[in-house]
Amino acid sequence: MRPRQWIKNGLVLAVPAAAGTLFESEVLRNTALALLAFCLASAGTYLVNDVADRDADRLHPIKRTRPIAAGEVSARTATTVAIGAFALACGVALLAGVELLLVVAAYIGLTTAYSYGLKRVAIFDIAAVAAGFFLRAVAGGAASDIYISKWFLILAGGGSLFVVTAKRYAELRTAPEDIADRRPVLSEYSEEYLRAMLAAIAGVVVVAYCIWAFDHSWATSASAVPFVMGIMRYGLLVDQGHGEEPELVLLGDRTLLGLAAACIGLLALGTAL
Repeated sequence: MRPRQWIKNGLVLAVPAAAGTLFESEVLRNTALALLAFCLASAGTYLVNDVADRDADRLHPIKRTRPIAAGEVSARTATTVAIGAFALACGVALLAGVELLLVVAAYIGLTTAYSYGLKRVAIFDIAAVAAGFFLRAVAGGAASDIYISKWFLILAGGGSLFVVTAKRYAELRTAPEDIADRRPVLSEYSEEYLRAMLAAIAGVVVVAYCIWAFDHSWATSASAVPFVMGIMRYGLLVDQGHGEEPELVLLGDRTLLGLAAACIGLLALGTAL
């Protein structure tokens, strides 16, 4: 179920935090339900994915130790637990409202389609994973019926594409000769293409953030500095050979953590002004 990767589900806090309503009792309750629902849904997703990938994972030097690939957990058991996790996720989401249930259901449907088909289709594989991040980002707003601006949607979508494209780029650079067996879709990409995509997406994200930030207080405007530097830093780390595990990149680099803290601090100050 990979609980260390559940940190990605923290994206559900984005909309309530940006709106300055996160600590209102009802919003906090619904956001907590959204977080729990996505933890359950993502746990089920990882199980389904590992069942579908068990043969390919056995060829990977690291992934072959996963319980299903290693034969420690049967595919039948994993599938049964995954279905239970999905059912619980939908039940928890419904406690916050039908809107959140629809978002969680869309995530489950999307990730299942990815595991059993979309991951083998170039472009669609990137779009599907990015959509998973995007759905997490809008879930907090859906849970408490908070207005989501067009700029947030652009940033959430663009940021998700940037991280997933960087992941594919890192995988392509480090993949050995058995690339076709381990992740077949990588053979459709070239390093030059993915670098161009990263540059284009980064440009969209930076411009969108700056336009949004400069429309608010001086503190919010100032947050553009650590934000842009954070994008540059992440790109540098990817170019140096990191990026296959985005959560490890984000949590393992002190400079990136410092820039993120500065950006969040300025945004918090901007909300208070």
